[in-house]
Amino acid sequence: MPGVGFVNLFAVAAIALAAPLLLGLVPKLRVPAVVLEIVAGIALGPSGLGWIEPDLPVQIVALLGLAFLLFLAGLEIDVHRLRGRALRVALLGYVLTLALGLAAGAGFATAGWVHSPLLVAVALSATSLGLVVPVLKDAGQAEGGLGQAVIAACSVADFAAVLLVSLLFSASGGSTGARLVLLAAFVGLVVVTAVVVALAGRSRRLGATLTRLQDTTAEIRVRAAVVLLVAFVALAEAFGLESILGAFLAGAVVGLLDRDSASHPRFRVKLDAIGYGFLVPVFFVTSGLRLDLSGLLADVGALARVPLFLAALLLARGLPALLFAREFGTRRAIAAGLLQATSLPFLVTATQIGVLTGLMTPVTAAALVCAGLLSVLLFPAGALALLRAPDPVAVR
Repeated sequence: MPGVGFVNLFAVAAIALAAPLLLGLVPKLRVPAVVLEIVAGIALGPSGLGWIEPDLPVQIVALLGLAFLLFLAGLEIDVHRLRGRALRVALLGYVLTLALGLAAGAGFATAGWVHSPLLVAVALSATSLGLVVPVLKDAGQAEGGLGQAVIAACSVADFAAVLLVSLLFSASGGSTGARLVLLAAFVGLVVVTAVVVALAGRSRRLGATLTRLQDTTAEIRVRAAVVLLVAFVALAEAFGLESILGAFLAGAVVGLLDRDSASHPRFRVKLDAIGYGFLVPVFFVTSGLRLDLSGLLADVGALARVPLFLAALLLARGLPALLFAREFGTRRAIAAGLLQATSLPFLVTATQIGVLTGLMTPVTAAALVCAGLLSVLLFPAGALALLRAPDPVAVR
């Protein structure tokens, strides 16, 4: 194929393989693979040794990786658990997060670091649900009251953040009012599609055909999920919205419709294999390749933004977790706050949109991503220690 080379893509894929393999060989190195992937991209990319370039094949696969990452994030949301007091507390917590984020963003704007305090507030408002759930499971809290409250809060935050970015900061331009109308029309089409798919799923003949083909080379359920993902992304772009919204809603629709997995227990495992086995790691490594650290490292004042952004993240997402203190105790509420303040994938996505729209400088974007890296390194470990600590009452 003239003009297209795969050397850089091979190097990126090799990093994606080496990161989890290294963690498996050195179990004492308790670092999420995503951190190693981004750091390796920084070290070997244009900001580091310059050995790898994000050329066209890498960029295309990374774009697919971003779509699949948001698809899998939407798939993790259990809509049926978002109800009652957990939903009310999650919504209230997110409103507090936006208020605190706006205050922090206003301070950063006054310092001349950002052009849009609202973009900073939205960027700080999301949580890495895919990193939070394993910590809760390790602590034996995933199915308990606190675990469900945290998962509900993270689900609301992820959905709201993706929605707000698409509505307020779409790279396609246009007024917010026009995008709101387009958003309503897009959601209407999504709902119609979900209803049609749900009704089609009731057909016995179609169900028998899907079951017969699902574990053959046809992999029919996986193909259907990919078609839905691409269709929603294409629709979102056609409506002038961010593609990440379409990808996220595609995952949420699949998760909503796929409630009974008894007849296809390996379906989600296969989707994880496509995403986390290939596409998503390429996105994270490429994000490291694109990260411009030259301006950040050249100025001590710019480097000082990293701990301040980390503090803002902890304040905006961690402080609202004190709403859990009355029901679960202060120590567990602090652990919940640390988990809610763990954010990286959405920070990477939001900063890329910010740079693309001119609302954020590459230096600020790099500082925010570095703050996200630190949150992933520090906060889950602290939360796990708090959740595993014996209850003071039990000690006495």
